[in-house]
Amino acid sequence: MKIGISCHHTYGGSGAVATELGKALATKGHTVHFFSQAAPFRLGLYSKNIFCHEVEAMHYPLFESPFYSLALASKIAEVAYYEELDVVHAHYAIPHAISAVLARQMLEERCPESQCFRIATTLHGTDITIVGADKSMKDAVRLAINKSDGISAVSGYLRDETIKMFDPRKPIEVIHNFVDTALFKRLDDNRPKQMLGLDGGKVVIHISNFRPVKRIMDVLAVFERIQRDVEATLLLVGDGPDRSEAETWVRRNGLGSKVRFLGKLDDIVPLLSIADLMLMPSNVESFGLAALEAMACGVPVVVTDAGGFPEFVRQGIDGYLHDHGDIEGMSRSAISILKDDAVWQRFSDAAVNQAGRFETALKVQEYEAFYRRLIDEARERKAQ
Repeated sequence: MKIGISCHHTYGGSGAVATELGKALATKGHTVHFFSQAAPFRLGLYSKNIFCHEVEAMHYPLFESPFYSLALASKIAEVAYYEELDVVHAHYAIPHAISAVLARQMLEERCPESQCFRIATTLHGTDITIVGADKSMKDAVRLAINKSDGISAVSGYLRDETIKMFDPRKPIEVIHNFVDTALFKRLDDNRPKQMLGLDGGKVVIHISNFRPVKRIMDVLAVFERIQRDVEATLLLVGDGPDRSEAETWVRRNGLGSKVRFLGKLDDIVPLLSIADLMLMPSNVESFGLAALEAMACGVPVVVTDAGGFPEFVRQGIDGYLHDHGDIEGMSRSAISILKDDAVWQRFSDAAVNQAGRFETALKVQEYEAFYRRLIDEARERKAQ
């Protein structure tokens, strides 16, 4: 198949999933064309089957924002026509699915709809729970969903939220996020500890974009209780609007030697390989890819009992789930894992086994079947 993938190129779960999916599809012999503002941050390889098309949006003084959606639509239309794409896979309803819909309309005179590319849209969360919840954008998101030929969501939670908010005309298929266990695996390498000057104790990690929904202050509150009972260091990976407040809190509470702000990092496997526990106390996560990647590296997780987490984290087996804001409960669960090496090993082994159920190859097969159904449905309509 010839597949276009439209996604964000920046640090984040949806871009990571889209890029890893494209790379896996190319490895299986499919031709993949990426559409984004720059090369996706996780691409990192050369392949005869992968092509990147950077979208440059013009700026015009009369308007406050650039014409990115229009530029993206034009680029998709151009490549789809000359490369004869079978499917354009949009990761996010806005702007990617809307741009794909517009691109197909641009090709109407040259390419009847029955012969044009199919639009597969994957909902990742923000496009529904934040953008879609805004009254000014709700109709645009609904249009993107209903004009797509097929829709998938990264969790059952997100599927249900989308149905409740938009009552779409088409069924929504759940294809969970995935992890490449050949890449995300625990490394026997203590050099990151040496480079960070970690002489001993446990390592707790949190990875996010430091937005309010991630509840970074809860991460700090839980860690403050952990370090009362367990010698530990907290690694904070990522950046965002709540970082400054978090840094101020750390200084005021005398934890500067125990909390490390590492910023945005592309290669997180070495850090996950030295981590003993991941904390993700978010208000909600559409899936929670960072937690799954941690589990693949043998890191038990303490997370929120909300959103997509309960679909892959098993209570008391590979992690613990708590109500958001339950600082005391999360602290007790974290300490119970960290204080007993035998308990930690049991959770770690279970986490690796559970992550294997979300192996990239398994989910790529689901996406391939998803694409083929859309193509076959179009052929059947054309034959009628």
